[in-house]
Amino acid sequence: MSNAPNCILAQHCSLADGPKCTRLCGSYIAMHGFNGAGGRVGAANLPDEYRMVTIANSPARASQAAVYAKLDPYVATFARQFEEGPTERIKSLYLVSASPGTGKTTTAAAVTNEYITRHFIGSIQRNRQALDRPAYFLDVNAWQTLYNEFNRARVPDDVAEPAARQFYAQMQAAKTAPFVVLDDIGVREVTEGFRGDLHAIINHRATNGLITIYTSNVAIDELPQVFKEIEPRLVDRIRDMCIVLPFVGESKRGLRRSA
Repeated sequence: MSNAPNCILAQHCSLADGPKCTRLCGSYIAMHGFNGAGGRVGAANLPDEYRMVTIANSPARASQAAVYAKLDPYVATFARQFEEGPTERIKSLYLVSASPGTGKTTTAAAVTNEYITRHFIGSIQRNRQALDRPAYFLDVNAWQTLYNEFNRARVPDDVAEPAARQFYAQMQAAKTAPFVVLDDIGVREVTEGFRGDLHAIINHRATNGLITIYTSNVAIDELPQVFKEIEPRLVDRIRDMCIVLPFVGESKRGLRRSA
């Protein structure tokens, strides 16, 4: 039986559906690991339900046709990561809708998988070693939960210490990966400490010109209020580097998993 349905490289691979398309394929292992839950896709920290989503098969594609019409040429710009010398920067994206459940997270995951795929294939074509973690997905709400686990009063050390280590490991990955998703950055009820750590990630990435996909239920013009910025320098930096893509419609979570 072909392993193509389990491999994110299948749509680009001439061996897909052939006799060599098995779980022993070196490229499959590089992308998904020996058990299908590792490799570069696993290292990206994508939720399981999004690990095989692409721009072509995304369940949000039909309902967000205007967004996907722009994403098709956008992912083609990922080839710029291999260009030598001064080159036009790959833009970041700000995926926004007032309503949750319109496909923002699904779309962010699809773009992430496209980046991972193009990074791997492009590296192989140029006889380069592909990065072990070219992309990373940070669920900001889940990250805030980790923060709360070690910052509440009377938290036992055996609970607080692992949570703190995991929190800062995720923070470092989100700062440094070439491509990152910050999922749901419009969190409002946060402490100054957590807000400062989130700002540190965004500021580091903006300063270093790294690609960031933001998803939010908050319009980009409203971020200064969320970030408590009197002078919206950080938000201006986000806006300068981003293509804003508004999502339309109402939540479809009752019909399918499309956050």
